[in-house]
Amino acid sequence: MSTCYCGSGKSYEACCGRLHSGAENAASAEALMRSRYSAYVLKLEDYLLATWHPETRPSELDLAADDSKWLGLEVRKHAVQDDTHATVEFVARYRIAGKGHRLHELSRFVKQDGRWYYHDGELR
Repeated sequence: MSTCYCGSGKSYEACCGRLHSGAENAASAEALMRSRYSAYVLKLEDYLLATWHPETRPSELDLAADDSKWLGLEVRKHAVQDDTHATVEFVARYRIAGKGHRLHELSRFVKQDGRWYYHDGELR
């Protein structure tokens, strides 16, 4: 059993793996954000597209051509605005061609038909 990529400290199978397999939906915007980070690590394009809100979802992703190596996730803040809106501020570290990068974003999530979706984000 491996530790989950999202940094929760749980096993992958007990954490993001349950969401990736479709066994359950994310219980919160933070859980969805963590599962999406793990999906980038694992290059799970279908999961990323399925959890992206239809208003802002790209038509496709090409993660196979992406040679990034994700190194870690720090969730800085999870704020619930109301029953259907929340934000998650995070910093994700990754490396491309040996050079380190940071993605610092305030992501906006929308809950629709009982499921959380990533809507968009603002770089920090």
